[in-house]
Amino acid sequence: MSRTLTSPSPHQEGHQQDTPLANGLKQRHLSMIALGGVIGAGLFVGSGAGIAAAGPSIVLAYALSGVLVMCVMRMLGEMSAADPASGSFSVHADRAIGPWAGFTAGWMFWTLLVVGVGIEAIGAAHIMQGWFPGTPSWLWVLVFMALFCGANLGAVSNFGEFEFWFAALKIGAIALFLVLCALAVLGLLPGTDSPGTAHLLHDGGFLPTGVSGLLVGLLASVVAYGGLETVTIAAAESDDPVRGVARAVRTTMWRIAVVYVGSMLAIVTLIPWNDPAVTGSGPYAAVLDRLGVPGGARIMEAVILVALLSAMNANIYGSSRMAYSLVARGQGPAFLGRLSGRVPRHAVLASCAFGFFAVLLSYWWPTTVFAWLLNMVGGVVLVVWGFIAVSQLVLRRRLEREAPERLAVRMWGFPYLTWVALAGVVGVLVLMAVDSGTRVQVYFTGGLALALAAVGYVRQRAATAR
Repeated sequence: MSRTLTSPSPHQEGHQQDTPLANGLKQRHLSMIALGGVIGAGLFVGSGAGIAAAGPSIVLAYALSGVLVMCVMRMLGEMSAADPASGSFSVHADRAIGPWAGFTAGWMFWTLLVVGVGIEAIGAAHIMQGWFPGTPSWLWVLVFMALFCGANLGAVSNFGEFEFWFAALKIGAIALFLVLCALAVLGLLPGTDSPGTAHLLHDGGFLPTGVSGLLVGLLASVVAYGGLETVTIAAAESDDPVRGVARAVRTTMWRIAVVYVGSMLAIVTLIPWNDPAVTGSGPYAAVLDRLGVPGGARIMEAVILVALLSAMNANIYGSSRMAYSLVARGQGPAFLGRLSGRVPRHAVLASCAFGFFAVLLSYWWPTTVFAWLLNMVGGVVLVVWGFIAVSQLVLRRRLEREAPERLAVRMWGFPYLTWVALAGVVGVLVLMAVDSGTRVQVYFTGGLALALAAVGYVRQRAATAR
C-alpha cells in the first residue's frame, strides 16, 4: 500500500509549514544561490585535467554530462516544488522507496559535504599561503572554519547574504571572462588575432586522445557539476519555496550551457589543449595570460578563492540541514536535531567539526586514511542522482493520483527521460568501474552505500517490529 504524500509520520519531516526551521531566505538569495551554485570550485580547479585528457572534445563531455544534470535537477525540482523539505532528495527517497533509502542517501550526502568542507578549506589555505608566505596553513583553515561556522550558527539569512555576494562575484568574473573570450574569438580584442578553428580542430583534431580521452573528460565533468542540489535544500527555508525551486530549475539549462559548455568551448578555441599551462596555472588563468590580461593568474586565484569559500559555506549549511532532516525522521543522533533560534546549531557544529577533522587527517595520514575518505565520497553524487531518479518515478505517479495540483514543475518526457537519465547514471558508474584511475572510488563508494543501506534496513525493520 502506498504511503500518502500529505500525512507524514511523526518521524518524517513534513511540508514547509510543518518544519520549525526559520524562513529567512529571500527570493534574491535563492536566485543567486542557484546561479552561483553552477559556478563551483570544481569548474575552475578540476577542468584543467579534463581538458588535458580529452582535448577539444571536453566540450562534448560537458554537454553530455550537462544534459544528465539538467534531467536530474528537473526531477529533483519536480519533487521539491511539490514537497519542499530541508532533507530534499533524502526525504523524497524515504517516502518513495523506504526509510532505508532516505537514510542511505542522506548520510552519504552528509559525508560528501563535510569532507568537501575540509578539502575546500585546504585549497583556500593553500592560496592564502601563496599570498602571505610564511603563514601556516592550519591558521588559515582555522580562520575560515571559524568564519563560516559562526555565520551558519546565526540566522539562516547570514548564510544567504554570504552566498548572495559570493555568487555575485563569481557570476561577474565568469561573465567578464566569457565576454573577453568572445571578443578574442571574433578578433575584436585589441592586440589579439582570431584563432579561428586552429586549436579546436587542428591540434590533433577534435578527439585527439580518442574515445578513451572523451570518457575521462566525461568523468571529470560529472564531478564538476556536484553541489547543484543545495538550492533545493535551501528552498525549504525560504519565504516561497515552490516559486524559488521552480525558477531555479527552469533556468538550469541555459546556466549550464553558458557557464560550463560555453567556457570550455572558449578555452579550447583560444589556447592549445595540450599547453602545459592548462594543468599548471589552470585553463582560465592560461587564457587570461594568452589574452594579455595583466595579473591573469592572480585574478583567477582570487576567483578560485571565492569559489572555494562559497562552496565551504554552502557545504556547512547543506550538511547541517541534511543532518537535521535525518534526525527529524528518527534516523540520526537526537542531539543533532536540537534547535536554537530556529537554527540546528548542534548539526552546524558537528558538520564543522567533521570538516576540521578531515583537514587533520590530511596532515596525519594523507596517503591512507585521508585517501580512503576521498575515495569513499568519489562517486556519492552519482548514487544520490540514482536515488533521485528512482524516487521521481515513484512519486510522480503518486502525485498524479493524489495531488496533481502540486505538480508546479514537471519532468520532461516522463517516464522515458527519467529512465534514460537513470541509465546514464548507471553508465557513468560503469565507466568509473572500468577506468583504472577511478575504479577504487567506485569500490569505496559502493562499500559506504552498502554499509549505510544495511544499517538503514535494520533500523527500518526494527521500527516496523515495534
